[in-house]
Parts: sequence; structure tokens; C-alpha cells
Amino acid sequence: MRPVGFSTTPNLVLRLPMWRSRLMLFLLFFVFMMLLLRAFWIQGPGNAFYEAKGVRGTQRELELPASRGKILDRNGKVIATSLEAKSIIAYIDTVPDDLSSEKIHKLAALLQMNDADLRKKLREERKQVFLKRQVEPDIAQQIKQLEIPGIGLNNEYRRFYPEGEAMAHVVGFTNVNDQGQEGIEYSREDALARHAGQRRVVIDRLGRVVEEVGIDRLPQNGKDLQLSVDSKIQYIAYNAVKNAVEQHHAKAGSAVVLDTQTGEILALANYPSYNPNDRRYLTGEQLRNRALTDMFEPGSTIKPFTVSTALEKGVITPSSTMVIGASYLIGKKPITDTHPNGTLTIAQVIQKSSNIGAAKIAMNYLTPEEMWDMYSAVGFGQAPKIGFRGAVAGTLHPYKKWAESDQARIAFGYGLSGSLFQIARAYTIFARDGELVPITIERSPEFKPGTKVISPKTAQEMRAMLETVTLPGGTAVKAQVDGYRVGGKTGTAHKLVGKGYGNKYLAYFAGIAPISAPRISVAVMIDEPTGGSYYGGDVAAPVFSTIVSETLRTLNVLPDITTRQASIETVEPAEAHSVTHKTSHVLAKK
Repeated sequence: MRPVGFSTTPNLVLRLPMWRSRLMLFLLFFVFMMLLLRAFWIQGPGNAFYEAKGVRGTQRELELPASRGKILDRNGKVIATSLEAKSIIAYIDTVPDDLSSEKIHKLAALLQMNDADLRKKLREERKQVFLKRQVEPDIAQQIKQLEIPGIGLNNEYRRFYPEGEAMAHVVGFTNVNDQGQEGIEYSREDALARHAGQRRVVIDRLGRVVEEVGIDRLPQNGKDLQLSVDSKIQYIAYNAVKNAVEQHHAKAGSAVVLDTQTGEILALANYPSYNPNDRRYLTGEQLRNRALTDMFEPGSTIKPFTVSTALEKGVITPSSTMVIGASYLIGKKPITDTHPNGTLTIAQVIQKSSNIGAAKIAMNYLTPEEMWDMYSAVGFGQAPKIGFRGAVAGTLHPYKKWAESDQARIAFGYGLSGSLFQIARAYTIFARDGELVPITIERSPEFKPGTKVISPKTAQEMRAMLETVTLPGGTAVKAQVDGYRVGGKTGTAHKLVGKGYGNKYLAYFAGIAPISAPRISVAVMIDEPTGGSYYGGDVAAPVFSTIVSETLRTLNVLPDITTRQASIETVEPAEAHSVTHKTSHVLAKK
């Protein structure tokens, strides 16, 4: 049978309009052109946009850590350094939304967070979030083993302080961003600070680096800094102060040790202190660098400067005598001594710590201007420029505003104020034949010329008088040091409570050693001793003795005597301190 063709059968012939075929051809051509234009855009002008989207998903900018500068003591011992640590970072766009509760819990436990806080951080609308900084390497390794997508590790450093509490107030500490917050870490931030670098890397879905794209910025380490402080002497001073505070049930204590030849600070100790490696329970009381920030009336430690002013003027000599008596009336209430004295030489005024003697020297031989010039010249009323935050200037009112009673009480240490550091520095004029030494906290072993305040003759006379304070008949026999001649001055002052003086005391001792060739100036303060005695000769002088003994041996200073000059049992029971309870109110007026 012959087949039948569709075209020959009228019913099967397909007749389409010409415009429809042309429309279809046009549509196909249009789609093709759109695809062609799209491909051209993606490969050409729009390439940067799509490349950026790809980079955003796989590339990260990571910090290239730099190390903060080390802090060294005068002998090169490290007292602040940086140790390797890790930071834990979450790349929010990579962390799965359906992360299991089990992994959330494990990660939170390692980060010492609760699950809710961790989930909240992972939902933040940011590119990346630090989950925790300065993580120990072993903890970081456990987090890495969890293999949570989007959780990455970055290298960084954390600060470590080997000397702990003993050096805390000197070195201070840094925050989590490695920026200094206290002490030398804060005051020398510009020199110690590091400058981190930056690199670009490609990561996989687990946040692991698989390729390094390039380095945008090179890291710069901070500069090392060598201090004048001797870590051994610092430890000696800290322990001596701590033991005294605990023994006398005191509120606090401080000690300052200066090298009188170079002006270097050898020790700056305070108690209570804190551990800069663990600051979770740190309080403001622990942070106070009391030797620099606490102001107090210097009491009897100011008397040598009053006497020096009169000696320098030539109106008295160490052997000049004066009648002391039982009291001395200036203003409404009398000034008294703890023990009545008859006639004393000027040297004995210092040895016995006579308030009346100091007041009479001021009122009979000196003008307010002459006294103000002396106190100002040795640094009172001026903040020490050694770079520590909070170092106080103290109070030294203009002499034109002094009343008659003001002049009398300022002569024995009331009506002006200063820090323990200022007292230690002021005593350098007696060690350096009348020169006030410029002070530094940085290593600087050269001999430095000072500012002339008094003559060498006056300084030598004062050294002899200060030595008598530590000999039998003086107020500080307990300040004696085996093998060395020492000299200094006790102080026992009432503390201001509100607008007047209460029954709380400050006990201190400032002195120099060895007397034959002074090398160090040491000042000690014990705040509110309550364990029986509160006199400077009983509480602060033994601390001075301990510090001086160990410091001079550490510095290899040769002994200048062969036997102890006096036994402690010969000490008089108490020094002639500032005022008695009955007459203390005469000193309360400012």
C-alpha cells in the first residue's frame, strides 16, 4: 500500500501565520543577547562585585601580633613580659545557624561563659566577634578540636609579671588590649606599646587558614625599658613594710629607697598590694601607690629643715643652747613635748625631737619667707616629675598667709603636707652636701649634679645631728644597723579626721646611710599602727634598719663601723612627738 503524505491531505495540512515564526525567532535572539550581555557584565565591569562576594566568604583579615616591650630592673631581670596567648574569634557569616546545643555547651564551658550569652554573641550583626581574649594555649587547642565552622583562633600576647605583688605598684598592668593602665605600663605607654600588623588569608568552612593572600602591614614590637629599681631591694622593702603592717595591725605602709649619688629610685614599695597577674578581686585601696599619692603632715621629719635654715643663716650653731620648758604658748593653746625638757642644745632638739625647740627656733630666728623658701627648695608643694600618675604636690601655703601660730607649728611639721616620696627626696640634701638630687625611675648610673640648697658645712652638721637620733638618748635607737653608721629623724603625727585631729597616728622615719659616705636615702611610713606603740621610733625605725642593712649589702657598700654602737634595750620609751591629746587641737587649724 502506498503511504499517504500529510501535505497531500487537505485536513492534515498545517497553516501557520508568518508573524508567529518571526516572533519566535526574535524572542530566541533576544534571550541569547541577554545572556551574552550578562556574561559580558559578569566577566567585565561587574567582575569586582562578584569577586568581592567570593572574597567575603573565603578571605579574612587577621592580625599579625607584635610583642609589647619588656620591662627590666636595673640588673636586667625581667619584671614585665609578654607571653603567647590565643584569641577566639567567631566569623558570624560562617557559623551555622543550626549549630547543635551540645557543641554550644562545650564551647561555652571552655570559654567560661553560659550558653545563652554565647548564643547572643553568635547572633550579633557583625562580620566577626571576639568570643574571648588572651586564652591559654591548651584551652585554645581544645576549642580547635571541636571543629565548629566559623570559630577561629588568632595569635596574641598577654602580660606576665614575675615579681607579683612586690613590684605591682611600680610596673602596674595592661588591659586586654595590651594598653597600660597603671604604673610604668601606663606612664611609658608610648615607648612600650606594640603596633600589630595585618595579613589577608583564605579560610575553609571551619575557619582554618588554607592560604595566605598577602601582608598589608608589618608588625612592630615595643621597645624594652630598663628601670632603676632593683628587684631584690624592692622585695626587701616590700617584705619589711608588710611585716610591720601585720605586726602592728596597721592600715597600710610604704617605703622609698633612693640612690643619693645617681638619683635613681631603688625601691618603691606599698602594702597592701595586689597580684597584677590576677586582678579579679582588685580594689581601689590595693591600687593606691601610697608612697606617691597619699598626702600627710610630715610631723617631726620636717624639723631638720627648720634647723638647717637657721644654721645656714648663721644665727645658731649645733652647740647653741636654749631653754625649752614645759610648754610654749603661741596662740590660744600651748605647744608641748611628750617629755619635759630643761635646757637643750640645738643638736639635742633634733635628738630629743623637741616641738618646743623647733617652734622657738622658727619664731626667734627665722621669718616665714625663709622657712617657705627652704621647704619649697627641697620639693614640698611641687609634684615629683617621675612619670607616675597621681603623684601629689602636697600643700605648702604662701608664707604671706601664715599666722604666727602657723609659723610655729609648720616648724615641727604641721600645717603643710607632702608624700613619703617627697620626704625621701628632701633628705638627699643631707647626703649630698647640700644638693637636692634629680630623681629618675629609669636606669641612669652616672653621678648627677644636684641643685644647691644648703652649704656643705650645714649638711655635715646636720648629718652629725641626725646620727645622734639613732644613738643612746635619741628617739630611734631601733634604727641602728650592724656595721653601718646611720642617721635620720622619727615622725609621729596625728591624722586629720574631718576638721580636726583624732586618735589615729602616722609613724614614720626618714634617714640616710652610711653617715660616713651617704649612699642611700630611705623613708618609711606606717599608717595607723594599733598594736601597742604608735611612735615612729618603735614602729617605723626597725623597718628602716632592715631595709638599710640589706640594701647596703646588696649594693656592696663597705661597713663603716665594726660593732653595734648601742643596744636596743637602751632606747628611751618614746620620742617627743608632735602633740599630746590635750593640746593637739592647737595644731588642728589650717
